[in-house]
This record gives sequence, structure tokens and C-alpha cells, in this order.
Amino acid sequence: MQTVPRPEIAVSADLDFRFLFKYCVNSRKHTGLLPLLSVSGRQESSSTQGIMNGFRSLGTTSHQVSKLGVGTWSWGDKSIWGYGKGYSDADLREAFKSSIASGISFFDTAELYGYGKSEELLGQFISESRATVFVATKYFPYPWRLDTKAVLSALRRSLKRLGLPSVDLYQIHWPFHLLSIPSMMAALTEAVGEGLARAVGVSNYSADQMRRAVDALAKNKIPLASNQVEYSLLHRSPEEDGVLDACKDAGVTLIAYSPMAMGMLTGKYSVRNLPAGFRRLRYRSLNFSEFGGLMDLLARIGEAHGGKTHPQVALNWLIYKEAFPIPGAKNAQQASQNAGALGWSLTHEEVDSLHEAACRVTN
Repeated sequence: MQTVPRPEIAVSADLDFRFLFKYCVNSRKHTGLLPLLSVSGRQESSSTQGIMNGFRSLGTTSHQVSKLGVGTWSWGDKSIWGYGKGYSDADLREAFKSSIASGISFFDTAELYGYGKSEELLGQFISESRATVFVATKYFPYPWRLDTKAVLSALRRSLKRLGLPSVDLYQIHWPFHLLSIPSMMAALTEAVGEGLARAVGVSNYSADQMRRAVDALAKNKIPLASNQVEYSLLHRSPEEDGVLDACKDAGVTLIAYSPMAMGMLTGKYSVRNLPAGFRRLRYRSLNFSEFGGLMDLLARIGEAHGGKTHPQVALNWLIYKEAFPIPGAKNAQQASQNAGALGWSLTHEEVDSLHEAACRVTN
């Protein structure tokens, strides 16, 4: 956990490589990275609220985190989320404050998000508030990073942007086939050894890739804390491809990014009112003749639990599944709504009915 004294201070798994490659190339304008090489195709005090909502272990580590986190993909991201247009730094600062006040202290960022802007904003908010938070960030395997030495170099740059001496969780954002999993895990081991990271994880790793990462780290008696993957009612691949079971078997926390399907589960959208841009393309294959039925079911279940909202029910569904959701929050209202997913639980029958309704939308 990071306590910062004054004055110190999701890319989706279904995004294809062409999108990622374009994102990487654009980032060269912002990060000053190495030249591109040719490659082929998260009222009452926080302590009181935290006790009410409870905590969970991060994998088999000794680290305790709130049962819900905050994903900061949208903090500084203009390409997909439109940072600077519909929301500002002031809005994000209030989202941070609201999350902390609700007992949500886990914040996940990445060097890729906003080309480092997300890390800068998070570090700024931590410094201003002097809050105790759990900071997770990620290393992105840009195609020109062909040496594992880049992992520590990137981590040090992330720490500079965050204004922190170390992070609580450092993750490999995406598997990189040009470097072996053992070599990448060796780099993470070095980060722990140098005191730059307290725990390590991966993101978007398949069940097999994750098992290999677990084995590689175990040789140095370091546990793999987490595997961050896309998981929501509208994207249930972790249940289908073995990742969720593999995480449970290995004692690895499954961190669920895009837990509200990039806003599709908020109740804001319908077949006549779809999000624009990439998000419209991302969910164009849904069976929208059944989408309204899922939205109605989320509303009915929410009413049965005292007026919970669509997002709160969708997030609670993931918590029931033993996942650790990290919804985004661009303002205080969204952050407060996220926190409403804690302190109660769906029934087994409700979980099953949501699964069935979601299957009709996605199949």
C-alpha cells in the first residue's frame, strides 16, 4: 500500500494486432521510446466503509485489497474514451476522492493509458490527498522492446510519472511471443528484488501461459498474484477458455477489466442508442433483440436488492464469481455508483438467471 508523504509524490483482449500496432506507433509521439523495428503482421469514513465492504487477498500474497478496484484506462485516454471532451482532470480527481471515501483503494493504471497520462494523474491525486492506496500498473510489450531490460527501465519511468518509490503490483500487459515467458518472469523477479514492485502479475494471458508464468516465478519463490483479463456478463471468455478455473486452481486473482462491457451494462445504451466509435464496433455482433431482456432483468434484480442499479448488479455478479472487478470511473457519481456493488450479494438463482439472459445476447 502506498502512503505518500507531502511533497513527494483495458485494452480489450479482443482488440486485434493491427489496432494495437497503430496504438503503439501513435505512442512514439508521446513517450520518446526507442525507434520502431520491423515486425510482422475506484458519507462514512473510508476505514468504516472498508470494514463494511471487506477485503480480499491478492492471490496467495499477504496483500489485502478492497473487493472492488478502479480501472483508470479512461484517465488521459483520448483515442477511445475522449479524455478532455466529456470529462476533465477535475472530474477524475473527484472520482478518485469518492472512491477513497467509499473504501475503494485499489487503482489500476498502465504506461499505455493516455501514453503515461493516466499514471501522472493518479500520482498527482495520491500526492494531493496523501491517501493510502494500492497502486497497480503495467508494462506494455511494444514490438521494439526486444530485451527484457526494458521491463525495469519502463517501470522506473512509470514510478517517475506516479511519483512513487515502488508499486504494489507490476503486471505484464500482454503476452509477447518474441520473448519467452520465463525471461519476462525473470524481469518481474528482478523488479521485486530491487524493491520496485511488491507483487507481480500478468494480463491477457491464456490459462496455459499463466501456468507457465506461475511455474517460472515459483523457481524464485515468488507467487503470481494476478491475471488481468476482460470479463463481464457480455464477455465470459474466462469461464469458457479455462482461465477462471486455472486462476482458482493456482491461487491467482482474476482481475476483471471492462467489467461493465465498456459501458454497455450501465443501462445507458439500447439497440436505438449505441455508443459511438470503437465501442460500437466492439459490440456490433450482440443479439440486440435479446439485449433489452438482459437490461430488464438487471433492473428487476436491482429492485429486489433495495434499488441497486444496472452496473451494481453487473459488478456484484463478478464478485460472486470470485473475480476482482476494476470498473472505470470518470467522475464522482460513477465512482459512488461502483461502490454500491459492495456490501450485499446476489443469490445463486439470480446469478444463474443473469448468465442465461447474457447467453441469449452473446450467442
